Amino acid sequence: MKVTIHEALARLPAAPTTQYPEGAPSVTMLAHGSMLLKVFTPSTNKDGLDRQLPHDQDELYLVHRGTATMVIGAQAFPAAAGDTFFVPAGAQHRFDAVSSDFATWVVFYGPQGGEAA
Repeated sequence: MKVTIHEALARLPAAPTTQYPEGAPSVTMLAHGSMLLKVFTPSTNKDGLDRQLPHDQDELYLVHRGTATMVIGAQAFPAAAGDTFFVPAGAQHRFDAVSSDFATWVVFYGPQGGEAA
C-alpha cells in the first residue's frame, strides 16, 4: 500500500473531537497489526499548540517540513525536516514553537506499554 504526504495533508484538519473541537490535527493513513502511520500538524489547532497526551505505544516522529522544538520529558531538541525522534510509550512529549508549515509523520507500533529495551 502507498500513501503520500500530499494525500495526508489534504485530510487535515480531521473530524472534530472532544480534545480538538476545531478538528483533529492528525489522521491515520496506514494501519497494520499494531502499527499506525499518521500525519500530525499541530499548527492546525486553533491556538497552534500541541495538546497531545502520552500514548500507550512507542512512537517514531519523522519530520517532513517546518520547524519546532520537540520536548520529551525534560529534554528539548530542535526539530526540522529530516529529523527523527523516538518517544517511548507513556512519555510526556510535545512540539513547542511550531512553525505554521510544520508536518510530521508519526508511527505508533508495538504492544501497549511499549517494547522492552
